[in-house]
Amino acid sequence: MKSFTVNSNDAGQRLDKFVLKSTCSMATSLVYKFLRTKRIKVNRKKCDASYRLAEGDVVEMYISDEFFAAPEQSFLYIEPKIDIVFEDDNILLVNKPIGVICQPDDSNETNTLIDHVKAYLYKKGDYKPDAEATFAPALCNRIDRNTAGIVICAKNAEALRTVNQMIKERKIKKRYIALIHGRPPKDSGVLKHFLKKDAAENKVAVFPSPVKGALTAVTEYTLIKYDRERDESLVELELHTGRTHQIRAQMSYIGNPLVGDGKYGSNREDKRRGFGCQALFSRSVEFLPDDGSPLEYLKGKIFFAKPDGRFDSWLT
Repeated sequence: MKSFTVNSNDAGQRLDKFVLKSTCSMATSLVYKFLRTKRIKVNRKKCDASYRLAEGDVVEMYISDEFFAAPEQSFLYIEPKIDIVFEDDNILLVNKPIGVICQPDDSNETNTLIDHVKAYLYKKGDYKPDAEATFAPALCNRIDRNTAGIVICAKNAEALRTVNQMIKERKIKKRYIALIHGRPPKDSGVLKHFLKKDAAENKVAVFPSPVKGALTAVTEYTLIKYDRERDESLVELELHTGRTHQIRAQMSYIGNPLVGDGKYGSNREDKRRGFGCQALFSRSVEFLPDDGSPLEYLKGKIFFAKPDGRFDSWLT
C-alpha cells in the first residue's frame, strides 16, 4: 500500500489524473476498476474519479508495488549549467544556448534544458522530487535546438497552469531577433500564412490561403537595420501564433530566409562565415496577466536575454 498526502502542487487535480501520474504503466481501465473496488481511497473513503483533490487529502492505493517503479531521474547526475535571466518563487527564465534540446524527444536524449533546470532547482533546494507525487518543474514554451534565447519554466503547479493559460490567451508576448538575407518588402508588416507540417521531413509547407490540415500562422516583423554591402537585415519578430518553424518558414516564403538556415534556405556560404544554423534568437518576453492572477505582479514587465555573439556587430 502507498499513501500520498496531497500538497499544493497536486491540489485541484482530478483523482484519476493524480493516480495515473503517480503510478507507471497502469492502464486507465485499471484505475477505474481500483476506484470501484475501493483499492484506491481518499481520506479512507471511496471516491469518484472526478473528485478534485484538496491540499491535505490523503490518497491511499492498495495496489501492487510494480505500479510504483521510480522513474529515471537523469538530472541527478548533471552539474547544472544555465544562464538565468530572471527567477522568483514561481518562474524561472533561462537563456538557452544553441545546440541544447529543450526536453527529451523520441531519441530519449539526456542533458536537456529541463534536466539542467531540474538539477539547478534540486541543488538549490527548490525542487524536492521525493516530496512530490506528480509535479516536476516544467517548461512552458520550447524553442528549436539551434534557436537560442529565453525559455519560461514554471517552478510550481499553479505557475504552470497560469503561464500555460496566459500563452493560450496570448497574454505573454514573445519577441525574437533574426538575421535575414535581403531586405523585407516593407520596413514593418504582419505576415499571415497557413502552415502544413510534414512530420517525416520535420518541415512545414507555407500556403497563402487555407488548405486542409494547415494551421494559421501570424508573425509581425520590424526592420531594425539593413546592411547594403552584405545585403542582410536585422529584424525583430513578434509571434501571434506558435507554429513549428513559423518564423523560419514565413520569412523564407517572402524571399528573406534566415542567415544560416539550411532547411528553409541555402546556408553553404553562411557556414563559411560561421553561421552553422539559423541566426534566430528569442530575445524578450513580456507578461500581461489579468488582475487577480497569481502572476499579477509581473504585469507590464519585459525581460531581455543577451544575444549570442552572432549579433554583436548588429547591436553595437
